[in-house]
Amino acid sequence: MTDVALLTLGGTVLCGALAVAGVQLYASGRAQRQALVDRLSDTGPAPAAPARRFAGLDRWLRGTGPGRRLARRLAATGLDLTPGEFVAYTALAAAGLWLVAAAALAAFFGPIAAVVTVWSAFAYLNWQRQKRIERFINQLPELSRILANATQAGLALRTALGMAADEMEAPAGEELAKVAAKLAVGHSVDDALGELAERLPSRELVVLVTTLVLSNRAGGTVVSSLRNLTQTLEERKETRREVRTQLSQVTVTAYVVPLMGVGTLLLMDKIAPGSIERMTSDFWGQAAVVVAFALYGLGFFLIRRLSKIDV
Repeated sequence: MTDVALLTLGGTVLCGALAVAGVQLYASGRAQRQALVDRLSDTGPAPAAPARRFAGLDRWLRGTGPGRRLARRLAATGLDLTPGEFVAYTALAAAGLWLVAAAALAAFFGPIAAVVTVWSAFAYLNWQRQKRIERFINQLPELSRILANATQAGLALRTALGMAADEMEAPAGEELAKVAAKLAVGHSVDDALGELAERLPSRELVVLVTTLVLSNRAGGTVVSSLRNLTQTLEERKETRREVRTQLSQVTVTAYVVPLMGVGTLLLMDKIAPGSIERMTSDFWGQAAVVVAFALYGLGFFLIRRLSKIDV
């Protein structure tokens, strides 16, 4: 592989990463600006939502089972993306990286790059969803404290949830706003909170939802229960932070190991130009590459699995 090919590959990957980060930053800033405008505006209807891209593909996907599951997954991540946009962007990125890998390395690596791109897109969704759940868990002590104060002041649970939705930041504020909207149109507290627990599954949220549902059914006060729950959630928050700090080195190792394999492959082609193309032109060479990538993937999975500790 020539220096020009390496520079082209590196520049393409860097531009792709910067483009994704830029689009996400732009979408986040636009959503925050619109939320601020809606909050400060007192007159006139809200402006119409801008037309989304790939609307036809989005409608077709939402009519299928996988499309509806993808829509629920995107809703749980908090990203401003529709299923049609996600599928279209992923397909374009996979096609582009297929061409880049085939031109820079060898034709055999084109399909592998496309598969890795699709897997990375869904892995990014899972990472965003888990990240949002972590932020929500960190806000649970404050949420429990607000509900306890509102309950002690004599407010109903529906009113307390609406007040918490107005006072708290995202993602708790957004999720509680959805709960308050469902309660406003006639849904029961059990159903609205149950859907919240399904969107953002966590042990802490399940305990809080169970406490609120039982108190709503029994009709008693839950001030003392919420006070104790607030203290417990604070302690669990500190414990989770300590565990995450202790396992940070193992987490980095899980990502470094596959990158070392890819780096070794590129270094080998740098030392002996054309070695990758010659290796992948034979069946046994292709099989060796596939097995090596599979083993690196297995190592990544095992390291992440063994370092996962539920608190």
